[in-house]
Amino acid sequence: MTMQSVELFAGAGGLALGVHNAGFAHRVIVERDKDTCITIRANKARGLKPIVDWNLFADDITAFKYQSLEDKIDLVSGGPPCQPFSMGGKHRAFLDARDMFPEAVRAIRELRPRAFIFENVKGLTREAFQRYFNYVQLQLMYPEIINKSNEEWIDHLSRLEQHHTYGTESGLSYRVVHRLVNAADYGVPQRRERVFIVGFRSDIHQAWSFPHSTHSQQALLWEQWVSCLYWDRHAIARTAIPTPSTKLPEKAYKLLANEAVMDKLPWRTIRDAICDLPDPESVFDTHTILNHDFRPGARTYPGHTGSPFDEPAKALKAGDHGVPGGENMVVFPDGKARYFTVRESARLQCFPDTYYFPVSWTESMRQLGNAVPVDLGTIIARSIADVLRATNDL
Repeated sequence: MTMQSVELFAGAGGLALGVHNAGFAHRVIVERDKDTCITIRANKARGLKPIVDWNLFADDITAFKYQSLEDKIDLVSGGPPCQPFSMGGKHRAFLDARDMFPEAVRAIRELRPRAFIFENVKGLTREAFQRYFNYVQLQLMYPEIINKSNEEWIDHLSRLEQHHTYGTESGLSYRVVHRLVNAADYGVPQRRERVFIVGFRSDIHQAWSFPHSTHSQQALLWEQWVSCLYWDRHAIARTAIPTPSTKLPEKAYKLLANEAVMDKLPWRTIRDAICDLPDPESVFDTHTILNHDFRPGARTYPGHTGSPFDEPAKALKAGDHGVPGGENMVVFPDGKARYFTVRESARLQCFPDTYYFPVSWTESMRQLGNAVPVDLGTIIARSIADVLRATNDL
């Protein structure tokens, strides 16, 4: 039996695709951004699975009535807007009108899902936000303890702390955990650190923990500079192996063998992700590959260095005032730099090659910079699905 889910703050659909891949069927996809909805609708019109079946609610989430969903919901997922917590933003948190965690809590309170996944930026774990992050988690633990009219958030936090320490079992409650996750450790060709908050309803009596990482930087270094299997895999002659961007002493590379390297796969690099795509500067039919158009003007300078071709990419960023080119630029072993095409960026975020971005390069990169890597979403959602299915079998 297919489990039912609701996707909030869907963006371009990275987490929604991952949750679908894990075996959930979305009852509704909520996203208000006009340009992002253009992208979703364009893929619906092209008949792309599973987007063609998505029921898109293209409006402010505060206007959505969860009572319209008749069936029981197994999972709520989404990425509440992260600008209030972003390292590149203004760091306003609860003072920022874009903080949508209260709406995430409302969804949990009204839908009473068996589990939820929320994703956010690393900045949420900053020391300056620690108390507010605790507040967010306590609200998710006890979603029925609602903020009173004109009550300051700090007073609401105190009531939640009292309820939590009193230990009462009454009312709707969730067991909540969080972890800062690096997508590269799960096979995504991008060093992207994000916080995932996962909760299970208290009547789900199953143990769960975040999936163990499957890839490591040490394994990549070993394959590049000790065994050279990385270069063999890419049919690069030993005499043509480039100089590493960060040169470690030879002894250090040999010590990698003692770091339990062999039980992990190597981090995936930009070369791994895009090597089969043609050079966008070359003359070829640009209509053959979606969104693979060359964008001129890339250059490097201090603080704007791009991502080395033989490493995972830096985290793609949306940018508060446009796209910061250093994070959205690749640098090849010969020192040449160019902007990622939209298709290459989509590969770094694990979107399928059939997924179309009908908007400008800048807007496409914004949508991709805000997205959850599809494969990472799949891994986390699948581990949750396994627990929920095991509960059904009891």
